[in-house]
Amino acid sequence: MIKKIIMMGLVCLFTSSSINAQKALTFNLPSKKGTEISPVVKEKVEEYALKINTIIQEEKTLMEAELKVLQSKNLDKADFDLQKTEISDRYAEKIDQKIEDLGFDLDAVIQKQVRYSLLNTDVNSEEQLRENLLKKFRATNNFSGYFTYGIMMLTNNLADNDLDKNIGYNNNLEIGLKYNYQFSRTSPWGLISGIGLSWRTVRLDNNMIFAKDSNAGVSVENYGGNIDKSKLRTGYLMVPLGFQYNFSKLKNVGMDIQYRSYSDGFRVAANMYGGVQMSTNNIVRGNGDDFRNRSNYQVNPFVYGGQVTFSYNSLSLFVKKDFSNYFKNSHFPNDKALVIGLGLGL
Repeated sequence: MIKKIIMMGLVCLFTSSSINAQKALTFNLPSKKGTEISPVVKEKVEEYALKINTIIQEEKTLMEAELKVLQSKNLDKADFDLQKTEISDRYAEKIDQKIEDLGFDLDAVIQKQVRYSLLNTDVNSEEQLRENLLKKFRATNNFSGYFTYGIMMLTNNLADNDLDKNIGYNNNLEIGLKYNYQFSRTSPWGLISGIGLSWRTVRLDNNMIFAKDSNAGVSVENYGGNIDKSKLRTGYLMVPLGFQYNFSKLKNVGMDIQYRSYSDGFRVAANMYGGVQMSTNNIVRGNGDDFRNRSNYQVNPFVYGGQVTFSYNSLSLFVKKDFSNYFKNSHFPNDKALVIGLGLGL
């Protein structure tokens, strides 16, 4: 029954596109590019629909001739309707039988379309199909872009210093490329690495600014007026290295071939990271002097730490903690960055 419904739909689509064009019957399937229809499936359905249309037209012509003969008998309406119904049923049965005699294997055609949708190619041999499946569902080994934004805090297990007492809202923005390497087609484990650009911004409240003394030391001083903006922004080139575990189930694509998605579903990753400083920019705006100073503010030129990431599909929640001090040497000692945020593509 389902097969008849499918083929009736195909035939209706075919006949609707060929009305008043019997000399040039065409089956107007959408293009392969738009709908990914297999050329082999398209050719077979066109051929089958053409044969069905020919059968219908031939039997329709014979039925119309027989109905004309019936009309010439001048029967009363009840007898005419009864015989007309008998003729219609007889021709309908003939059409069904002739269509069935064509021997169209709908299951085979559907199977070809399924294969084409999976592999974008028409393959005939089992060896070709298996080879293409193994290529399509191989272990992940690629680069993907990512973006993260997090709230940054400077933790300090010692007594609060001038920075801790005047610190405001801080953030960390990062963009980059993530390297994904799945250990095997079915493995839940993968290696993660990559490279990214990270901008860390520390803001001060209470009309305080970052200042330097004659010995190139850095301190927190009063601006001497009202401040609209006081922030120290530092850029780093970051490189992570760690592992990811994917909780998604194995999927079977046939022919005893299984695979596990690397970037879909729920995943947990843990990695170390290291970074090298690219630039520092101290930005101050207020009712006094405005300035930007890109000189050395004793921000640590090298950072390293650890990160844990919880992901579902493309959205991630992460926590990263520096093991290195935010400032080098004895400047604001033991202040370390802790970042909690969201990411896309991790």
